[in-house]
Amino acid sequence: MRVLVTGASGFVGSAVLKHLADQGHEVRGAYRHGVPPSPTGADGILVGDLGDAQDWRAALAGVSAVVHTAARVHVMNDKSSDPLEEFRRVNVAGTANLARQAAAAGVRRFVFLSSIKVNGESTEAGGAFTADDTPAPKDPYGVSKHEAEEVLHQIADDTGMEVVIIRPPLVYGPGVKANFESMMRWLARGVPLPLAAVTQNRRSLVALDNLVDLIVTCLQHPAAANQTFVVSDGEDLSTAQLLKRMGAAMGQPARLFYLPPVVLKLGAALLNKPGIYQRLCGSLQLDIAKTRQLLGWSPPVSVDDGLRRAAEGFRP
Repeated sequence: MRVLVTGASGFVGSAVLKHLADQGHEVRGAYRHGVPPSPTGADGILVGDLGDAQDWRAALAGVSAVVHTAARVHVMNDKSSDPLEEFRRVNVAGTANLARQAAAAGVRRFVFLSSIKVNGESTEAGGAFTADDTPAPKDPYGVSKHEAEEVLHQIADDTGMEVVIIRPPLVYGPGVKANFESMMRWLARGVPLPLAAVTQNRRSLVALDNLVDLIVTCLQHPAAANQTFVVSDGEDLSTAQLLKRMGAAMGQPARLFYLPPVVLKLGAALLNKPGIYQRLCGSLQLDIAKTRQLLGWSPPVSVDDGLRRAAEGFRP
């Protein structure tokens, strides 16, 4: 295949680029800023910011498939007066512009990295999101990803270009940032954490290697055309389990102490940060049965192997 990977300097995009190049495919990475050295078998092209006026012709020349990972993601302390409009400008209009030009250039398949936030923020006990649930995004990022999916479906109908949508939960692996990196830092420092009682929730995660493997599968599998998939490691963990197993992977046992979840909820409310409680104590489970059955796919990396690889890439 000749594949264009957008967001090629990002956490997921760079891993997809390297994996495809290692498999012997011709790969082109699209970058917003300076083009770094590429893996053997790949080249890079500077495309600038993602938007509705961007010219993708040079990047798309000779390309048969696109993996679109570039996006405006969560922005801490967002100063925008209209965050949803900013997300729409990049994630909806920018994606639509790229997809239309890709179809005009003869691209056969367009794989779009969306988000489980299209489904919602949490699941009830014993429940799980599926790829075919009615979307219920809650925040501007999730709304923009859902709207981008809708635009892609329309472009697929209009042009015949095959579109594949993948909705991952939290992705972890070597070089992971944000909340997962913070958790690893707490463990590395031996910080006592009041989460020993958080054993009843369940959260789905996906190792970077598993997500990349599914993306590459979706580039080639005939049954993936015009489908939406959710992805996970296939094993869901409580918060306490995750901390203990991450600590074991790091060789730094988690120091957990007991505090009733109701107290954690009250503390989050007093700090006016209910989202923290939800992320720590709530459930977010994904049912990947469709992904397994339609594609014959299973996560090639176990949770413990994924955590070990993340630990190996951690820099305290």
